[in-house]
Amino acid sequence: MGLPVAPELPSLADLRVRYRQQLTSASYIGLAAYGLHLGDASGWKLCLVLIAAIGFLAGASTYRRARAIADIATSRIGSAAQGYAEVMGRARADLNEMIVSPYSGISCIWYRYRVYSKETARDEWRQIDSGSSSATFELSDGTGSCRVDPDHAEVMSPERRVSYRDGDKLVEEMLFAGSLIYVLGEFTTVHGAQAALSVSEDVNALLASWKQDPVQLKRRFDLDGNGEIDLNEWALARRLAIKTVEQQHRQLRNLGELNIVRAPADGRMFLISALPPHTLRRRYLWWSAFHLGVALLGLGVLFCFKRPL
Repeated sequence: MGLPVAPELPSLADLRVRYRQQLTSASYIGLAAYGLHLGDASGWKLCLVLIAAIGFLAGASTYRRARAIADIATSRIGSAAQGYAEVMGRARADLNEMIVSPYSGISCIWYRYRVYSKETARDEWRQIDSGSSSATFELSDGTGSCRVDPDHAEVMSPERRVSYRDGDKLVEEMLFAGSLIYVLGEFTTVHGAQAALSVSEDVNALLASWKQDPVQLKRRFDLDGNGEIDLNEWALARRLAIKTVEQQHRQLRNLGELNIVRAPADGRMFLISALPPHTLRRRYLWWSAFHLGVALLGLGVLFCFKRPL
């Protein structure tokens, strides 16, 4: 009896995080094309109203993101206050902490991959698999250091590499040790000796994170190469997960204090970027202006429809 590892396709929430601006822009094109397809004034008016509404909502949302970056001053890691904070520092990683991208085999501190297959009939690329790393990495700015937990983060401007293998297109995005990384998220200081730790919960979480990367999971534990993780191989994975978690817990207990930046529990923006904050803010302002411009254009065309000829 085997445990097949199916490709885990991205959820709608994940797509919104990764491609927020692209999806919104695509909706404008889709609505305009649908209006052309309908070919009557009432259908066009409905599409224009929807375009204007989406434009105003997207413009306001993107502007709030720009304001969130502008309103929070960058803190020194060594003196950052607890709570929602903005920090920036060099990514550091020991050799035993480095992770490897699943297809190109490049050492990095974070990666995200997507696999596309060519649909011959429609001559289009269709995404068939995706995943991202969940390993924490360290930032240091000279005043202190912190760990960054990238789960649920919006990662902006990583290095992107595209390759082709067996007819599939492989897209990998990576962040590297030594890079200057900006993070906006929940800054928390954990006291290692007093931390409440659960081996079973952390083992389950680690195994779940491994299953999110089926390519790497099969590479590590599919010992007979049949494309499935059988019960014996899964038991091996669980034993390794227990050993890994117990080692992490021992290390945490030995730490006096550990600073962690992670996703805010209240749902506020969690951002990791290879770009500095002023560049990100300017980019979001440009996107906001674009969306609001589309909304105004939609309203202008709608007004022309209502004017008598």
